[in-house]
Amino acid sequence: MENTSTPTHCPYCALQCGMNITPLPQGGVEVTERADFPVNRGALCGKGRTAAEVLSPAVRLTTPLVREGGRLVEASWPEALDRIAGRLAATRERYGPDAVGVFGGGGLTNEKAYALGKFARVVLGTSQIDYNGRFCMSSAAAAGTKAFGLDRGLPFPLEDVPRTGCVILVGSNLAETMPPSLRFFTELRENGGTLIVVDPRRTRTAEQADLHLAPRPGTDLALALGLLHLVVAEGRTDEEYIRERTTGWEEARAAAMAHWPEYVERITGVPVPLLREAVRMFCEPEAAMVLTARGPEQQSKGTDTVGAWINLCLATGRAGRPLSGYGCLTGQGNGQGGREHGQKADQLPGYRKLDDPAARRHVAGVWGVDPDSLPGPGRSAYELLDALGGDVRALLLMGSNPVVSAPRAAHIEGRLRSLDFLAVADVVLSETAELADVVLPVTQWAEETGTTTSLEGRVLLRRRAVAPPPGVHSDLYVLHELAGRLGVEKGFPTDPEEVFGELRRASAGGPADYSGITYRRLAEENGVFWPCPEEPAGTTQADGGEPDRGALPGDAAGAGAAPPAVVHPGTPRLFLDRFATPDGRARFVAVAHRATAEEPDAEYPLLLTTGRVVAQYQSGAQTRRVAELNAAAPGPFVELHPRLAARLGAADGDPLAVVSRRGRAVAPARITDTIRPDTVFMPFHWPGEGRANTLTNPALDPTSRMPEFKSCAVRVEVVPRS
Repeated sequence: MENTSTPTHCPYCALQCGMNITPLPQGGVEVTERADFPVNRGALCGKGRTAAEVLSPAVRLTTPLVREGGRLVEASWPEALDRIAGRLAATRERYGPDAVGVFGGGGLTNEKAYALGKFARVVLGTSQIDYNGRFCMSSAAAAGTKAFGLDRGLPFPLEDVPRTGCVILVGSNLAETMPPSLRFFTELRENGGTLIVVDPRRTRTAEQADLHLAPRPGTDLALALGLLHLVVAEGRTDEEYIRERTTGWEEARAAAMAHWPEYVERITGVPVPLLREAVRMFCEPEAAMVLTARGPEQQSKGTDTVGAWINLCLATGRAGRPLSGYGCLTGQGNGQGGREHGQKADQLPGYRKLDDPAARRHVAGVWGVDPDSLPGPGRSAYELLDALGGDVRALLLMGSNPVVSAPRAAHIEGRLRSLDFLAVADVVLSETAELADVVLPVTQWAEETGTTTSLEGRVLLRRRAVAPPPGVHSDLYVLHELAGRLGVEKGFPTDPEEVFGELRRASAGGPADYSGITYRRLAEENGVFWPCPEEPAGTTQADGGEPDRGALPGDAAGAGAAPPAVVHPGTPRLFLDRFATPDGRARFVAVAHRATAEEPDAEYPLLLTTGRVVAQYQSGAQTRRVAELNAAAPGPFVELHPRLAARLGAADGDPLAVVSRRGRAVAPARITDTIRPDTVFMPFHWPGEGRANTLTNPALDPTSRMPEFKSCAVRVEVVPRS
């Protein structure tokens, strides 16, 4: 009998590449390319190709664990669930509902994220919920909402990139973080367009660029303002566009004019001639884009920094027009959907605001509760983790590994250890799960059905392809069982399609409206772009429906063209007619350069920046269990310039200690001229003595509450070999 392949999507980054899963006769599964999905068109990176390795019972959790006598030992599901429910109830009764915290993840499906947010607010009654996506693109989300009235990672599909004239890519090494996307930028250049990469390192992505700008870490805001200054000085603004489609230009222009080129060169280290060349390359084509990633966003001024790059787009008429615009390259697999449906501290499903009375009434009506019973906004991710063991005495954590991924990680590890009670639901025994009082083994991507939302705003259907090992249940089952034990018998189904149906109703009318999306449509149409409201019966394009929901000439059927039924086709391209603000105009923001939260000094004379490598993903909890990936990237390292290495007396491979005000990390030297002499780089995928996030600074952006991962002051010392 022939094995049947199941079309699905990769469990890792926000590209959500299409793939096929086929069970093998001898056991296990095979991952193969899926050419029909337009984002990867059959290409898979090494992480995607080897994703099935983590399905093996040999590397993942298959039974609940409870802590007895200081050790984690196997337990039954009823025992584990009873223990969690009992401890959460006791904590709530003794200290109040906000003594119980919930921490989610950007890898959870939309259904899980929705159910987790509902569980926190309806069952536990706590305001203390956030998720690790706060560490991903929250600054871009805040800036996008300020400027456009709506945040969606990319307001256009990736297929538009090769058809624009110029892309400025700020703080993204997508050749390593999301390799299949590189083809869009290669095609851009083949079509005559140009690529400008802004990064302190000459990464694999920067090597593909027509122009590489290498600013000092933490100075992206000054760089953007300097470019806007030149746009004004050289008469390259689009005055008609500014007049008709924006507000706030006078204040933003005045702020930018204080950042003259020579001043910006002193701050950033980028020579004035390169600034002028970047402006020429960006402004001469008819269409252009700015795309940001974690580089400018993971800063204590990340919201202002992204706002300055958006200003550059607005001043040149490069937003809300075909093949132009600002976009953010989301990192985590469901980083976009994960924050849209309620696991973020200040949000309700549909990207509604928790402190909006109308939003509370709508969602409470779907949930069947009194709006006044819903708690208000709680702490952001780092602030929640920092409160553990103090105001927050017990924590339920799903799909996150903050022991490795949080800034000032040694401190956060200590806060986790200080909890009265910690329960973790995860696929593997992560470093955080190792600290837990109860660990629950849950299903993963190929073992469950659910939806994710990619960096394009395309809602996708991941299909169950194989059965999980015996003794493994879904996160939805966990929440259903815990809710029942805590006195809420209804409202937490285990069927993901039923959960999605409720999510559709809860999101209806909100900024991220999924109400017109169904599992059937997702399967038939290769995904649907939100917003996608449910059309009134009988509405068609011919009798009053919108004629063009973001389609462009030459779009393939299903990638933006309306299907013949009376359903909304989705919105691949936002803002072509108006922005999502009350008056339909985009907002400039008046911002000025300011220093990072921690500048170098005599004791800590260098800057540390962090990032990813191609063979590992996020905290590495899953990829570090794959032999092929570990062979390619076996451990941490410290990247430094030859001039710095010579000053230190360091040779390639020598153990180096990188020391910040928060701790010390040790890893081998990797000497390269692709980095600035005043900067060192460490990847953040590993625990232990090479943990990069031991060093990073938790200084928070005042708007997004994003920590300053991308810049902190350090010194580097050669460690004598024993």
